[in-house]
Amino acid sequence: MNGYIRAVGRPLLLVLTLLVCCAAAATPTATIKGTLLLPDDTPVNMTRVSLNAGEQQTYSRLDGTFAFYNVPPGVHVVDVTNHQYMFSQVKIQLVEDSMDAPKCIQYAYPGANKQPIDHPLVLTATATYEYFETRPGFSILSLLKNPMLLMMVFSVGMMFLMPKMMENLDPEEREQMRKQMEMQKDPTKMLSSMFGMGEQEKTIKPVKRGKRD
Repeated sequence: MNGYIRAVGRPLLLVLTLLVCCAAAATPTATIKGTLLLPDDTPVNMTRVSLNAGEQQTYSRLDGTFAFYNVPPGVHVVDVTNHQYMFSQVKIQLVEDSMDAPKCIQYAYPGANKQPIDHPLVLTATATYEYFETRPGFSILSLLKNPMLLMMVFSVGMMFLMPKMMENLDPEEREQMRKQMEMQKDPTKMLSSMFGMGEQEKTIKPVKRGKRD
């Protein structure tokens, strides 16, 4: 019985293997090619290019070219990863009847309008990544935003305006303001005047008592 199963199983396994190979050979494939360039047509080398979020990965050559081989029919997405330059994303549709003429659509950035492009792909850097913020230079407006400077300007302005304001006051008001300013300069006088007035108000007059018989 075991010999019969082996005799029948081996040819059957061979037939299945041949069918799988024929099916794989019958499925058409294509090669996706492209070039990475800077705006001045300088090639970008040693940059990772991925197909379908990493199903296939490759790196651009010294002349900026790259290629994906044995790509089956369907819709595929090409992404370029570079630490300095930003490249567009490309969607490619491969149809079994026209594998040599893929339809390519380019997206300059996520959410941008789609633009048809030719194959082989020519991808030019659209922007440059900025990792550091440029230090601002000297500006007079930045000084005016400083609170310490504003307080100093206000104090200097009051020094010039106060004498002119006092000229318009009555002599009595001017004398009273002058005394208040002197007390503000010397806190001890201000405190003594405050407590002195309080003590005068709280002074109790002595009561004279008559003599008892």
